[in-house]
Amino acid sequence: MKYGVYFAYWEDSWEADFEKYIEKVKALGFDVLEVAALGLVNLSDDELARLRNLAEQHNVILTAGIGLPKEYDLSSSDEKTRQNGIDFMKKVLDKLHMAGIDRIGGTIYSYWPVDYNEDIDKPQALKHSMTSLRILADYALKYDITLLIETLNRFEQFLLNDAKEAVAYVKEINKSNVKVMLDTFHMNIEEDNIADAIRYTGTYLGHLHIGEANRKVPGHGSLPWTEIGQALRDINYDQYIVMEPFVKTGGQVGKDIKVWRDLSNNATEAQLDEDLQQSLNFVKARFLSTQ
Repeated sequence: MKYGVYFAYWEDSWEADFEKYIEKVKALGFDVLEVAALGLVNLSDDELARLRNLAEQHNVILTAGIGLPKEYDLSSSDEKTRQNGIDFMKKVLDKLHMAGIDRIGGTIYSYWPVDYNEDIDKPQALKHSMTSLRILADYALKYDITLLIETLNRFEQFLLNDAKEAVAYVKEINKSNVKVMLDTFHMNIEEDNIADAIRYTGTYLGHLHIGEANRKVPGHGSLPWTEIGQALRDINYDQYIVMEPFVKTGGQVGKDIKVWRDLSNNATEAQLDEDLQQSLNFVKARFLSTQ
C-alpha cells in the first residue's frame, strides 16, 4: 500500500501551489500527494510538466480529486449540462495526463455539493450518470487513467451513498478503469459497519480516503482503525490510502467542507505537520499489523 495526503490539509483554496507540497509530504514519510483537479485545469502545459518532473524527482506519486461543479453535472436531466460536464472532464483528463496522474476520484459521476432545493429523480439521474461515465471511461482509457467513483454521505450527494450502491454502479458501468472509492468520513455516516463495507467492496476498491468522523487526522477520534486495517488485509488491498483531513476554517475549502470551527487548536504549520506524521505512524501500525 502507498500512503498519501490531500494538499487541502494546509490550504483554504482549491487552486494552490501544489509544487511546494511535494517535498514536504516526502519528508513527512508519504508516498502520495493528492491535488485538486480544479486547480490543474488552468495550469499551462509547462507548469504541468514542471509539476510532473518535480514529483518524479522526489519519488512522489500524484493523484487527483474533484467535486464537479453544478454546471458540469454528469447526471443532469439537461443534455447540454451533461455535455458540458463531459467536455470539461475530458479537459481535466488531458491535464492529468500531462501532469503524470493516472487516477482521479470524487464526485465525477454527478456534481457536488447537491442542491436539495431542486427535485431529485434518482433513477433518471443514475441512468444519465452511467451514460456519461461510459463515455469518459473510454476517453480516460487512452491515458490509462482510472476513474474512482466515491460514495458520499446523504447531506452532500444522493446518487451513491454506500458501498453497495457504488459496487452496483461500477458493475453496471463494466469498464476496467472504473473503480470504487471509499472514504471513512462518509462511511461513518452511511455504513452499518465500515470494515464490513470494505470487505463487501473487495476487488472493486480502487482508492481509500481516511479521516476521523469529524475530519481530523486518523488517531484523533473514535473510528475503528484496527478493524479497518484488518478489512483491508482481508481483501488484499494494495492500492493507495490517502488522508483527507480538514481542520482549518476559512476560504473556499472551509466554506465547501463546512468547517465552521478551528479543529486544529490554532496549530501552526509545523504543528500540523507533526500531527500528520504522528497520524501516519498510527495508521501504519494498524494497517500493516499481521496480528
